Amino acid sequence: MNTYKYPNRVSFLKFLSQSSAIAKNPIPFHNKWFNEVGDTFSIKSPFYGHIVLTRDAAITKHMLQKKHKVYHKSKIQTFYLSKYVGYGLLTSSGDYWLKQRRLIQPAFHKEKIQNLVEIIDKAIQEQVSKIKEEGFVALYPIMNELAFEVVAKSLFNFSAERQTLKRLQFIIEKLQLFIVKELRMPYKKLWYTITGEIKYHMKLVKESRDIINTIIDQRRASEDEHDDLLDMLLSATYEDGSTMTNEQLIDEILILFVAGHETTANALTFALKLLAQNKEALTKVETEIKEISDKKIKPLQELTQLNYTKCCIEESLRLYPPAWITDRVNIEDDNIDDYVLKKGTIIGASIYEIHRNKNYWDSPETFKPSRFFEENRKDIMPYYMPFGAGPRLCIGNNFAMYEMILTVSTILKKFHISTDNDTIKVNPLITLKPVDVKLKFTLKN
Repeated sequence: MNTYKYPNRVSFLKFLSQSSAIAKNPIPFHNKWFNEVGDTFSIKSPFYGHIVLTRDAAITKHMLQKKHKVYHKSKIQTFYLSKYVGYGLLTSSGDYWLKQRRLIQPAFHKEKIQNLVEIIDKAIQEQVSKIKEEGFVALYPIMNELAFEVVAKSLFNFSAERQTLKRLQFIIEKLQLFIVKELRMPYKKLWYTITGEIKYHMKLVKESRDIINTIIDQRRASEDEHDDLLDMLLSATYEDGSTMTNEQLIDEILILFVAGHETTANALTFALKLLAQNKEALTKVETEIKEISDKKIKPLQELTQLNYTKCCIEESLRLYPPAWITDRVNIEDDNIDDYVLKKGTIIGASIYEIHRNKNYWDSPETFKPSRFFEENRKDIMPYYMPFGAGPRLCIGNNFAMYEMILTVSTILKKFHISTDNDTIKVNPLITLKPVDVKLKFTLKN
């Protein structure tokens, strides 16, 4: 008989009494309990059993890296998410996940992504050319449109109709909103069934899969080469020489759309807002961009030289990581630190809180890009996880960094940016979303 030992507990009744406020925004509650109870605490729920929440980097690395075979993705991801966005890299686990990761990884190697830089850059240029000088405008919709275009062009280059992609964008956004509703308020499931909401959203799932299936069929039938991700995914072969079926391709493409579009839109919104608030950093970035732009070099070479710009983006990913929380369930009993956790414990690691934990960061609430200078990186990297950690580290991390650096550079070559306030509000859904961020774009002479 095992004696289990859990971290300090927050009472379930306390949790329940505030559950509707927590459903709206869990971050302030997590923060309060971490500060009162410790960097790791537990809740015993009659519905889910033991839940552990942590902002301890060592415990997080233990489950994501050291003992990743014992910690599987929770039902939240493997069941709820996969129902809507398919069984791809983000939502699968175990042997199937490993097989898919090995197959798809080469398409995301730095060299391969570098071939996509021209496509990414062109999509960004097109989007930035649409930004107008109109006083203070909502920033997120502009970044959302830009990130969507970049993913669409990188995945499908030129093979999909404009209207079709617009429809796909609409469906994906609708599904994400509904997934959050279902996750945060599981007790309303019967109501969603009666009102036909579940049926409506499952119909959208089918439509999105049909759209992608048509694009795949057209590509299989065509002789053209597109040098995009779809080409790479179609030609990727398993060890036995076979390739992915259409169903598998649809799963992976949907995941790339969902994971690669909204996270980047969020990150870019936060990064530009933080730069607009921090004049000194903004001036340095503008100077760096101008110096490198004057060299008249290719986008790929520019990328490798925009070092300070990259540090600013990394610092904004520290303060506002789009993947702000991650969870796992242990499939066998496990010891972490002094704790002995029973099989089936859900562990949530708040990346948002790890990135602001004063045990790891000096003035954690302050925007300081210098943290990411080469000479400081070694000290902070163990506590920095905007793309996760371990074997399930985000496959698109290089892609996302390239896209963000090129976007910031393209915007700041053309515009001065300014903000009229210093507040940043967030809405922690599946990803950390910015709320009401407005910026003013003024054309440079």
